[in-house]
Amino acid sequence: MTVPGCRFCRDNGLLIDEPLLETRHFYLLASRDPDPPLATMIVPHRHSENPFEISAEEWTDFNATLAATREHYSRHKPDGFTLGWNVGAVGGQHVFHTHLHVIPRFAGEPLEGKGIRNAFREALQR
Repeated sequence: MTVPGCRFCRDNGLLIDEPLLETRHFYLLASRDPDPPLATMIVPHRHSENPFEISAEEWTDFNATLAATREHYSRHKPDGFTLGWNVGAVGGQHVFHTHLHVIPRFAGEPLEGKGIRNAFREALQR
């Protein structure tokens, strides 16, 4: 299913970049946000608004997609990853087509050892 105007529904022709890799049910797309560098998103081919709508068949392909994503990053030798779903406007979702943010992490970077919870703590302390 394609939703008119959805930039992640590929049949709409709204993607600026070509996917970095594809599996049966997903594709990997480079993030347009320059910070953090090398960030990508795993996006299902079929339109769904959030991961709660991913089908059982799609979930069976998800592990292969995650493994292919890790392999995609192997030449950069990341020391870890931060993975995140934003679900709903209140949860920070801006594009309402399911996508998992994949951010490679490296020893010595300014936020080394700080994950998603750290961002919440800092925001609440402001």
